[in-house]
Amino acid sequence: MSMEPDRKLDGASLQRLIALVKKHTGITMEERKRELLSSRIRPRMKELNLSTPDMDYLDTHKHEIQKFVNVITTNETIFFRTPIIWEYFSQEFLKSWQKKNTDQTLRIWSSASSTGEESASIGMMCEEFKRACPTFKYRIYASDIDTDVLEGARKGMYKERSINDIRARMPELYTRYFKNHNTAEPQLCDAILSNMEFFVHNLHSRGAHLTFFDIVFCRNVLIYFNDQDQELVLRNMYASLKPDGVLIIGESESLARLKTSFEYTKPLIYKRAA
Repeated sequence: MSMEPDRKLDGASLQRLIALVKKHTGITMEERKRELLSSRIRPRMKELNLSTPDMDYLDTHKHEIQKFVNVITTNETIFFRTPIIWEYFSQEFLKSWQKKNTDQTLRIWSSASSTGEESASIGMMCEEFKRACPTFKYRIYASDIDTDVLEGARKGMYKERSINDIRARMPELYTRYFKNHNTAEPQLCDAILSNMEFFVHNLHSRGAHLTFFDIVFCRNVLIYFNDQDQELVLRNMYASLKPDGVLIIGESESLARLKTSFEYTKPLIYKRAA
């Protein structure tokens, strides 16, 4: 019942699978990712009693498309990944935004939120800022294409690796913002979860939130798209940001070679021109 990737996922089958990944996720895969693709679809194939890849299966079983998306996508993250951007967010952005918007609610989009560590990190930084500025209000909107990871993020439950990491590196924040922090099932505190909304979203679609967000985190996802698709995603990000809104990207990403309307501010930080 198991699939042998080197013999059964090659040639036309491999090209069709790569095309299906692109169609349903926007992710551009290369042929050298054959074994990765094989390992990801194999468990679901076994559940469906498919001994060989059936590239027409999704056409006749539409309900399987989301499960296909869920098994194909990569979800690897930790709390407070890339310290430089969290220093910027907490020490520069929040202070500057609050001075200009004292009676407003800060709207933040974690646009590829994966298992939720990024949106939780944003929440912890916002709560820390609120300790010094009690009138500060915020709302975090976290989205992903994978429905399975969103379900865990909604509950404020995270991978053991992530929990062990923040417990070791930031024990004060961990103790302050996690319930049951001395148990095997710590959970993000209600103060942060109550300020979060989660929704399924494909970054290749513009969505309904036009000129809505003050800041967008789009980190470590552009690398999975080709240049043309990166520019499409960035146009959608631009449309979702308010004038002078801020875009934060990942440490392996750059907009330098792309055609966009964003203005460079500092490494990984860009601004939507007014």
